[in-house]
Amino acid sequence: MKKIFLLVFTAFLFIGCKDEDTIYDFIGTWAGTYSGTEKGSWNIVVASDGKVTGTLDSEQTTENYYISGTLTESGELNATIGSPEDGEFKGTLTRDKKGSGTWLNELPTPTRSGTWTGEKTSN
Repeated sequence: MKKIFLLVFTAFLFIGCKDEDTIYDFIGTWAGTYSGTEKGSWNIVVASDGKVTGTLDSEQTTENYYISGTLTESGELNATIGSPEDGEFKGTLTRDKKGSGTWLNELPTPTRSGTWTGEKTSN
């Protein structure tokens, strides 16, 4: 009887473990476009520790901005634009390799803002 209990208990342990609780699916390169009061392209790299780095490139100006932030295990992106911080790049990355969110850049004035979309391009 004890063996059956241990077997059933072990099975429930494996069923209860979710792959969704890891950042593994998000690790790699993501890229896309942004639009609003300015438009252009962006790319980020998600590291295994959840750190995010990348660039935001404008089509209207020669400005390229640095993106730096973190990604949660559920795919919530919270990053800043510029160095020092001039704005924000926030949104959600999904396990089906899609992403979307909002951006805001306060410098140089006037403040610019809009939305972004993209997808995972490589591991």
